[in-house]
Order: sequence, then C-alpha cells, then structure tokens
Amino acid sequence: MDWLEALQYLRSEGLPGVLATVSDVRGHAPRDAGTKMVVGVDSMWGTIGGGNLEATVVDQARDMMVQRVSIPRHVELPLNEHAVTVHGQQCCGGEVRVLLEPFLSLPTVAIFGVGHVGYELGRILSRMPMKLYLVDSREEQLNQTRLADVCTGVADVRAVHTPVPDSFLQDLPAGAHVFIMSHDHSEDFLLCDAALRRGDFGSIGLIGSRSKWLRFRKKLTEEGFAVAAIDRIQCPIGLTNVPGKAPAEIAVSAAASLLRTLRHKEH
Repeated sequence: MDWLEALQYLRSEGLPGVLATVSDVRGHAPRDAGTKMVVGVDSMWGTIGGGNLEATVVDQARDMMVQRVSIPRHVELPLNEHAVTVHGQQCCGGEVRVLLEPFLSLPTVAIFGVGHVGYELGRILSRMPMKLYLVDSREEQLNQTRLADVCTGVADVRAVHTPVPDSFLQDLPAGAHVFIMSHDHSEDFLLCDAALRRGDFGSIGLIGSRSKWLRFRKKLTEEGFAVAAIDRIQCPIGLTNVPGKAPAEIAVSAAASLLRTLRHKEH
C-alpha cells in the first residue's frame, strides 16, 4: 500500500504512526524532496532511501510514538564519511532534511448508558477524533434515528446493544476511557467492579451523587478492592468547578474533564 493507504490503515486500526517526508535535499541523496514513508510501531511503508538515513529516521519516529509526541519535528542528516550513526555511514555526499509528522492512535471512549446525559456526552465527544462506543442494555436507546445527531461528527461512533454491558467492557483496549451512567445502579456497580478488575483503563467516570458513591465505595471495599484502586473511579464525573445538573451541563463538564486528561497524556 502507498503512504496514504498506510495512514488510513493505521487510523482505522487505532494505531499510531509517523509520516516521514524528505522536505529538502542539498547535494547528492538517495531520494528526492517530497519522497514519503510511513513508520508504524513494527511496520514500514515506502522508503526514503534505505541505509543509515532511513534507519535513523525510523528510530526517531518510533521514539516519538513511545513518547507520544504530537508536534512535528525536523531531522537533518549529513550523508558523508564524517557523519557516523549507530547504523553506520552513508557517503552520498549531500544533506537531507526530513519532516516527521506524528499521527497518534485515536483514543477509545466507551459510554455505558445512553440516557439523557449519555446522549449529550456522546453528541459532544462525537465532534472529536476518537473511537466512541455507545453501550446500552436497552435497544431503544440506540435507535438510529435517535442517534442521528451523534453520528455526524468526526468520531468513529459504534452503537453496541448488549444485555450484559460489563461483558463488553472486557473487549475494550487497554487505556480506554470509560463513562458509567446506566439507568440501573446495580448495572453501574457491576461495571465499576469489572472495570477495576481489568485495572488498565485510562480513566473511569461514574455518574452519581455523593451518597451513591459512598454506597459503591463500601461495596467495592467489601469485594476486596484496595483504596488506591477504588480511587481510580471519578465520582461525580466532570470538573468540580463547572456546576449544573442539567444533562447538557453534566455532559460539558465530563467532556472537558476527559479532554484535559487526553491532553495531559499527549504531553
């Protein structure tokens, strides 16, 4: 596949990548300006000339992915006998400038319970690049007509109807962000329990009052969870300095809190 198809593939799979473009060439070099290559975590598509030039660029691109660097950077590489890298030397005689543009993997967000608040939260988040799962045990909440406004944004929105929502939670990737806001407190508790047993989510938010959370904390403690694990659940959801009980107000606050978390992870 070419570089554009490779980027589309990585995006569809939720994988990170770096687009490497030869932006400037002075003197002799293996490839001309404008040549592109896509670097994935363990794959590559295209070539910018091979040798230590390409190997060095691949190393830097993969380091950017590990560090979750979101800002493009330039790499300048002289190609002469005096410029020795860990991959050897390349004696073309010129100098190459390569632009590295990172494409971080899309975050995965799952909203369990698409009632009034879940719908409003889904509508807001659908305007952001992410994989967005709308999960509900009530099939009517996922009606295509009802969700029409949630499916018009840039997010990859997927509606999931399941009578056992906590079982779907096991299918989410590590690092996913979970909002628990079903119509049933017992369903919410099972989701909290399952989320903590996974132990690898990026964040867990539970909608509810202080009294609900106190009951949940007590039950989770009785189930054997440590305080540090229980504290990973945020309840109530959202930013503490953004008040309001209307569904849209809660959704805005929750979305802002998630956005802050995502931006913090990028930097």
